[in-house]
Amino acid sequence: MDTYTFKDGSLKDLLNFSGTIPVKYQGNSYNIPICLWILDSHPFAPPICLLKPTINMEISVGKHVDAHGRIYLPYLQNWSHPKSIIIGLIKEMIEKFEEELPLYSVSSSDEAKQLELLSYIAKITTGETDINSKTMADGQKKDGGFNKVTVIGAGDLGIACVLAIAAKGAADQVVLLDLSEGAAKGGTMDLDIFALPNVEISKDFSASAHSKVVVLTVNSLGNAQSYLGVIQSNVDLFRGIVPAVAHYSQNSVLLVASHPVEIMTYVSWKLSAFPKSRVIGIGCNLDTERFQYIITNLLKAQTIGKEAWIIGERGEDKVPAWCGSNLVTCHQTEGVMNDNSQEQLANRAMEVLKGKGQKSWSVGLSIADLIESILKNKRKVHSISTLAKGCCNINSEVFLSMPCILGTNGVTEIIKPLKEDKVVAKKLQSSAASIHDLQQQLKL
Repeated sequence: MDTYTFKDGSLKDLLNFSGTIPVKYQGNSYNIPICLWILDSHPFAPPICLLKPTINMEISVGKHVDAHGRIYLPYLQNWSHPKSIIIGLIKEMIEKFEEELPLYSVSSSDEAKQLELLSYIAKITTGETDINSKTMADGQKKDGGFNKVTVIGAGDLGIACVLAIAAKGAADQVVLLDLSEGAAKGGTMDLDIFALPNVEISKDFSASAHSKVVVLTVNSLGNAQSYLGVIQSNVDLFRGIVPAVAHYSQNSVLLVASHPVEIMTYVSWKLSAFPKSRVIGIGCNLDTERFQYIITNLLKAQTIGKEAWIIGERGEDKVPAWCGSNLVTCHQTEGVMNDNSQEQLANRAMEVLKGKGQKSWSVGLSIADLIESILKNKRKVHSISTLAKGCCNINSEVFLSMPCILGTNGVTEIIKPLKEDKVVAKKLQSSAASIHDLQQQLKL
């Protein structure tokens, strides 16, 4: 056991293995010194892998090694319990290092520079940190108001989330966790080039430590042929992610944007062991905001309390519903709308809504809005995926979009429909049944 220092300056006693691995390169044999740090979330999360160069060795930065000796491999990226094991990791490490040697010998004139690098690496094992990082870490621990958000996944949606959060000023720090293999490319590279204040890009789960909100945007790019196979690929991906982020940010709210959002929110809830209030999906928040805007601004009906909502399953099976007061001020007259008026208004709004696609930047704006409600404890009502068991006679553990009061600790209350609507209840029960059936077939 030794003390490991994470990027934010926090310390943790971890089991670690130090030794050498045999590598053959261009006809010569080398013993490459490495160190593997085993996280508390092992075997669900991969170990942290580092080179341990001696004084006469220097790191050769390449596809699988960064300037600080951190090792990146496909095996680590695709880590999935119980298939992934330490022995398999070491085997791939040997294979990759035989293609591209990670270390080379230095001359005596370079030894002073190498001593500086070795000193940096030594800090990881001694628990020392530089003054700035320690001060920042101490400040974060003392000041509970430091709002850090981690976005997992550097695809279009992940980058859209980062840009929207930064533009809104919703967080003090945003970490984009890029889990793709190899060097930064595409939008991630552009974020590196045109650096944004308080935005960090990392491939290291430890960079997410002490986040108040963790946004999951990743989706598996597997070759599954069936819909169930696609979902199972995402589940397998999440098995290597959720336990790790739950370990580093034990008091965070998990906000799921991966597809299908209802099932992946359920999977995140199970894998994290978080209370149901702190695991939510983006659900129908964007659809609801658009729905309310269409009714108020395009159809000229001022809905008091914004009681018009889109609930249920995200996508084609979403359901319009009315919650709260049903008093509506129309463009020409005032009065209480009857059921037929509500239905007609909802149908007209839904027709307009159908023509609206959901681009990454639109969803990113919606996610930033949810994050702001959480971090600022606004107690604003959003239509988000939450555990629906007990609502509308749903008896299974499924997540559906419902109007929820959202605050620092996630969902504080679910707002029930204004009155029992048998048609709405039947649609929700149907969605719950189909979702539950799929969940029963998944291997968690």
